[in-house]
This record gives sequence, structure tokens and C-alpha cells, in this order.
Amino acid sequence: MRALRHVLLALGAVIMMAPFIWMVSTSLEDGGFANYTEAWNRVPFGLFFINTIAVTGLTVLGVLITSALAAYAFATMEFPGKGMMFTLFLSTMMVPQPVYLAPSYVLLAKFGMVDTYGALIIPWVANVFSIFLLRQHFKTIPRSLYDAAVLDGCSRFQYLWRVVLPLSRPVLATVVLFNTISSWNSFMWPLVMTHSENLRVIQVGLSYFSQEMSGNYRLLMAASTFCTLPLLIIFLLFQKQLVSSYTGSGMKD
Repeated sequence: MRALRHVLLALGAVIMMAPFIWMVSTSLEDGGFANYTEAWNRVPFGLFFINTIAVTGLTVLGVLITSALAAYAFATMEFPGKGMMFTLFLSTMMVPQPVYLAPSYVLLAKFGMVDTYGALIIPWVANVFSIFLLRQHFKTIPRSLYDAAVLDGCSRFQYLWRVVLPLSRPVLATVVLFNTISSWNSFMWPLVMTHSENLRVIQVGLSYFSQEMSGNYRLLMAASTFCTLPLLIIFLLFQKQLVSSYTGSGMKD
């Protein structure tokens, strides 16, 4: 049975890897690594990467701050309507992006934020799933640690900073990973909310590049490879923390 399980897992891994292997092998046809240089120079991918790194970094930082504070409140504090508010938060996860895309555009236009970095960052500095994930982990931390911290003179914020967050590093790493991938792969939102080439992120730039190079698969795959590579590296760096967060934190209510 164990051998069959390993065979099925290996087969699944091969199936999952096949598109990536084809992408890399196609990108190296004829010109080899020269295809990467040519693809990089056809459009300002350097600018797109800078925009994406800046937007992703600030978004993830905002998510960490808001999620930690909100999750701490939901996990450890008592206030009227806490359960209903948390349920409403979770219900927003069921709303698909196309439903709120047009209203969001109108709202950002009224604030004069369309075609700005703010439109790419500010609406995404709060993430409901990250709040949920951190809240579930915070609830597993023994109450006795809080009582001991209070006796030592810690305030609620000091307890969060000095005790809760250091004990939550694997879950925080998972939050960073998920939100980095989400922000890096964001396409529809930046496509609608920005118009200037100077504000294009990597996925929007790759889309325009694919339209220009629609018949040149070598350059398309080369561009797709170096746009995907940073995410692969980040995943490999955080995969141990990702597994640890799910095995070490409960998903109970």
C-alpha cells in the first residue's frame, strides 16, 4: 500500500511538473539563453519587476500589520458582536472579484486614486483569510502565557509583540507566502485600476507582451519563465514554514 501511495504521488508530481518542464524547454529552443535576453529587452520588464516588488512588498507588510491586530482582537478579546462581525468577515471571501470590481473603480475614482500606486496597494492591505489563519493559531496559545505577561507588566500590545508573534512565525511565514503569491499574480485588478505603462505590474506587462509576441513561443516561454521564477524561489524558501503552520496550528473554532 505504501509503495502504491508513493507511485501515485510521484505520478502526480510528474503531471504537475510537466507544464513547467515544457515551458523551460521551449524557452531554450534555437536561441538558448539568448531568448531570455531578447524577451527581457523587448518591453521594460525591469520596470514591471520593480513595480511588482514594490506593490507586493508594501501590500504584504500591510497585511501582516492589519491581520495580526485583527486576529489578536478576535482571538483574545471580548466585545459586543464579535461572533457576527467575524462571520461577516468570512462571508466576504465568497464574493468573487468581478462583482466588486466596478464599484471599487467608481469609489477609487472619487478619491482620485485611479492610476496610482495607492490603487494597487491600499485596497489589499487587509486580507480576511490571513486574519482567519492567524486567529485560529492565536487561539491555541495558552491563556496562562498572557496572565504571566500581565504579571510582568506587559500591556496587550507588548504581549502581542513579545510573546504571540514570536510563537507564530510559521503561520506568519504562511501569510507572507500566500499574499506574496496573490499580489504577484494579480492581473485583473491592476489592469482595470491603472492605465499608464509606468504603473504596470508583471502580469499586466506579460499580457501585453504575449499580444505582441503571439506567434513567438520561444520568447513567450522565456518571459513566462523569468516571471514565474521568483515565486518558485519564495515557495521553496517558505515551504517548511507552510507545512509547520498547518501541523502546528489547529483549524478548530
